[in-house]
Parts: sequence; C-alpha cells; structure tokens
Amino acid sequence: MAKQNEIKFLTSTRVEKRQKKYCRFKKMGIKYIDYKDAEFLKKFINEQGRMLPRRITGNSLKYQRKVAVAIKKARQLALLPYLVDLLK
Repeated sequence: MAKQNEIKFLTSTRVEKRQKKYCRFKKMGIKYIDYKDAEFLKKFINEQGRMLPRRITGNSLKYQRKVAVAIKKARQLALLPYLVDLLK
C-alpha cells in the first residue's frame, strides 16, 4: 500500500480562482464615452486595430455598444487607424 505522502496526482490539486470581470463604466460611474479620447479607446482595441469583444474586456452590453460607436467615430476622424501592424 502507498503511504499518504507517496500518492501522486495526475492533475493539479490546487484550483486557482480567476478575478471576476467587471464593467469599468458601471463601477466608475462613467456615462459618456468620448470618441476624441484616443488613448482611452486604445484600451479596447488589440495590436492589429481590431475591437476587443465583451468577453475579454468585461464591459456590459450597453457600454460595449457605446465603445464600438466611439471607436468607429474616432476612425472616421482619423484619430484611430482602421488597420495597423503593431499599434501598442
């Protein structure tokens, strides 16, 4: 019989908890997303210039739509690029 300290497990015995995602707009009370603030909007686009989805950013549906509209307006005014090799 194997002793207690000799037992090996195939999987990890520790389970790490992930941090719960939250909507930063609800938490900070932001009501309006300014399309002229390009540095803030860069947090919601990846290195290729594509918009990040809700499951990654943690935004609620209401604010994700507002972010999408703000990014599109900023692109129209050439504050943000449509495509880029490496943005960040």
